[in-house]
Amino acid sequence: VETLGCTEIICSDKTGTLTQNKMTVVEHFGEDEYLLANAMSLCSDAEFDADEGTAMGEPTECALVNYAESLGISKNEQKNILIRIGELPFDSVRKMMTTIHKSQDGDIIQFTKGAPDEILKACSHCLVNGKEIKLSEDYFNEIVSANKSMADRALRVLAVAKKNLRNEPEIYDAEIIENDLCFIGLVGMIDPVRPQVKSAIEECRNAGIRPIMITGDHKDTAFAIANELGIIKTPDEAIMGSELDSISDDELESMIEKYSV
Repeated sequence: VETLGCTEIICSDKTGTLTQNKMTVVEHFGEDEYLLANAMSLCSDAEFDADEGTAMGEPTECALVNYAESLGISKNEQKNILIRIGELPFDSVRKMMTTIHKSQDGDIIQFTKGAPDEILKACSHCLVNGKEIKLSEDYFNEIVSANKSMADRALRVLAVAKKNLRNEPEIYDAEIIENDLCFIGLVGMIDPVRPQVKSAIEECRNAGIRPIMITGDHKDTAFAIANELGIIKTPDEAIMGSELDSISDDELESMIEKYSV
């Protein structure tokens, strides 16, 4: 208790601590919502529990499976139609995951989902009027704009893309597999803040304690939530991990107190 009384700074994770950890898809971008939802659901490790009437697994992936179910797309059925035959699991460096599926006709399709910025880098095509066409600068900018619009409203945004394959990959290597993709769409989901958090942050400030939020979310999303909670007032009070990596220890020491996210 004595040590706690000397506390001047509290660093808190966002998801599940400042927020409720109950992700729900509330918005989408892309012309084929059925394909979008099915791809997101299949390219996830969450499973739908029919007895419970909800998905079980990691909260973000549960939101995707529940989203598909809300559109009448049953993962329990779809995973037997498009059978997963291989995968590249998610990691925090690539910020994406890939699953490879084989249809009952023998067709092989790849779904790759993850951070919109990273997925877009891997896309060369997009879906327009049901056809795969080369990704134009105009449509690229439209996707970026939709992503920012969702993130500005504190939505967590994921993108998904696909690729039709002739054969199953011989080597499951991200550099070989996760490229030349066809962009399908984006989903925006919300993880509501815990109702008691805002007043707790005010109490911290009144007690002379500075709250700091640390999150893996997109910078725009992080700012929107931190701003709602009263942690920061302007976007320049947030810094990305990549920016932190690029500054020296001396610079860090002189400027770190400027940031609270």
